[in-house]
Amino acid sequence: MKYDDLVEAIGHTPVVRLRTGPSTAAVHAKLEMQNLFAMKDRVAKRVVLEARANGLLLPGAPILESSSGTMALGLALVGTLLGHPVHIVTDPRIDDVTLAKLRALGCSVHVVDAMTANGWQGARLNRLAELQAEHTDAFCPRQYYNPQNPLAYAALADELVADLGRVDVLVGAVGSGGSLCGTARALRRAQRAAGIAKPVRVIGVDAVGSVLFGQPDQPTRKQSGLGNSLLPGNLHYADIDEVHWLNDHEAFAATRELARDESLFAGNSSGSVYQVLRHLASTLEADTTVVGIFPDRGDRYVDTIYSDDYWDQVDLRSLPVRREPVEVTYGTEVAQWSWAPVPATPRRRLLFVESNTTGTGMLAIERARQLGLAPVLLTSFAPRYKGVAETDCEIVRCDTNDQSALEAAVHQAFDPHEVAGVTTTSEFYLEATAALAERLGLPGNPPEAVRRCRDKSETRRVLTEAGLPQPVSVPVRQPGEVAAAIARTGLPCVVKPVADSASTGVLLCETVEQAGDHVTRLLSETHNVRKQVNPPMVLVEQLVQGPEFSVETMFVDGKCHVVGITRKNLSQGRAFVELRHAFPAVLDEPTEREVEQVVTAALDAVGLRHGACHTELRLTGTGPTIIEINARLAGGMIPELIRLSGGDDLLDQQLRAAVGMPMSLADLRVATAGIAFLTSPVDGQVAAVDGIEDVRGREGVAAVHTTCRPGDHVRQAVDAYGRLGHVIVTGASAEQVDRTLDLALAGITVRLTTTE
Repeated sequence: MKYDDLVEAIGHTPVVRLRTGPSTAAVHAKLEMQNLFAMKDRVAKRVVLEARANGLLLPGAPILESSSGTMALGLALVGTLLGHPVHIVTDPRIDDVTLAKLRALGCSVHVVDAMTANGWQGARLNRLAELQAEHTDAFCPRQYYNPQNPLAYAALADELVADLGRVDVLVGAVGSGGSLCGTARALRRAQRAAGIAKPVRVIGVDAVGSVLFGQPDQPTRKQSGLGNSLLPGNLHYADIDEVHWLNDHEAFAATRELARDESLFAGNSSGSVYQVLRHLASTLEADTTVVGIFPDRGDRYVDTIYSDDYWDQVDLRSLPVRREPVEVTYGTEVAQWSWAPVPATPRRRLLFVESNTTGTGMLAIERARQLGLAPVLLTSFAPRYKGVAETDCEIVRCDTNDQSALEAAVHQAFDPHEVAGVTTTSEFYLEATAALAERLGLPGNPPEAVRRCRDKSETRRVLTEAGLPQPVSVPVRQPGEVAAAIARTGLPCVVKPVADSASTGVLLCETVEQAGDHVTRLLSETHNVRKQVNPPMVLVEQLVQGPEFSVETMFVDGKCHVVGITRKNLSQGRAFVELRHAFPAVLDEPTEREVEQVVTAALDAVGLRHGACHTELRLTGTGPTIIEINARLAGGMIPELIRLSGGDDLLDQQLRAAVGMPMSLADLRVATAGIAFLTSPVDGQVAAVDGIEDVRGREGVAAVHTTCRPGDHVRQAVDAYGRLGHVIVTGASAEQVDRTLDLALAGITVRLTTTE
């Protein structure tokens, strides 16, 4: 078969029936060792090509990875062919053959010299972090957590279906979890689609002394390519039915027997799989099709597995050997060949329809993993999200502005039972999220209620019908209507888009001419920053005088709970940029109670009944006046302020709401937390950002984050997109928080080279 290059040639490996003795079952080996280097060539191909396509790996940028062998070789193959310098971090267990291959291919190889408390893996990851700090533009595949690892094996599953038609039992070694879980998932999906009712039985093979399946760690184990001292993010127990453990003696002996009996010179991962295949061959029913994945060749192991001197050196023969496995209760410590059913755990994918870019977006994805969820980002353009490569979420590219395309992408990528929930941290995709959740029968707000919040003219209509306080608001469709609108709202007035976010386009106008000019500009902008079509309407509204607050609420079992009230400080001048927040706001009890009553009535009026809601209002001389209702979690890091103040982790609760997990809210506030945003008073190019580390070390400072780097072009802030970073602090009172924020801002300087 002809291919244009080596990258295209990866995969397409043969499947061969084994001579496993008397058996009516058909036992096969999928010879992944027939890839140019080994099975991980598939992973390297998928990870690198997807990172390039998603904009996470720029042309010529370095690739950094921790690997003891085959993943390193795969990255060396794919990365160098595509023009990327490749740095591999490994440990002294690396064999001379692999080391020679890596260096011959032009890789920089970094060998750690001592284990940490987390074994060799821990030491390698520490060195990897150091390299990442040195190479800030580098891409790290993170094979143990990158969801592209298991996705790479969809092609392997397709090959098995094409060659065998049906697979009843799949056996594979487990190291990162990617190959077996990915193949199993894709194989099950393909066979269900083909109408094969019998489910695939999946058997994982691990090493004695590996922590992957509830065993204590033994870093001195000799097997490589399977087993682990850390729990990788790509291991999903829901994909595996049972696990077998073999000790070093059993694995090495089986590997030698594989060469002798089947003429396959392989590594110990293949040998361990072969041991289980032989056992199955004598126990399975007739007409059963079994496949074992054989990952790599044996040339790396000539001085270990295939060396009698090495066996004597490490006293391998002293380890006990079983010829048949013994069933044990999962969690029982084992020393030789044993097996156990893997406890069933649900596989829970949480889909994020895009994300925000200035708040808790990437943090939400990380938190999803902490809840045991598998995050998936549905996006049309991943590079807009800084840090997305480090979140270890699966990325599905699709047109998120087209509801049909969005739903088609979800149905193509996942079986319905895999998806537990749909959410977003972006105002722009609330309607799409609600519609998708409804279509999939998952928790969410009614799409019509979300639409009423997104369309501010609809919000005004509903609140008017409910008799709730809000600004006088007049929708206009052409500049000629502005004068009549201002006759109702008065001057100064506020001109704003009907459906935008982050205060974009919101402007204070003091004359009819200013308002007319701004209406003309807004109507000329046919699409928003996410390339969605803008409604052909603008709102002219009364300027409501008074301090601004936001009310954070959460629905639990259909009941609205007021979590708290946030004080907000806005910029001076004609724009409305949020520059500072403090939680909780200091209000007297009657005012606080009145605010809560007005907000809960407003949420009831628009029809919201699920998850988080963020309502903005101003306190006037006659009481609270609602500015807008957002059917989402607050932005501007407000959820983090609530958490730091001792309150609920709203981000955690929102994710729980999205998948129907139990929720709990409790008022445990013990402190005040505040955030101040860095902005620039003028347009310019960043020369340097000074004082970050000094401020970060001050008492009361919880976090300092900047989004600008030297060389970036920045502009004077007119909305949230102009903010350059933030400082978060905690204190015993609002006054203390404000003092600490003032000192922190004074200690940070964004030095600019101004532009003409």
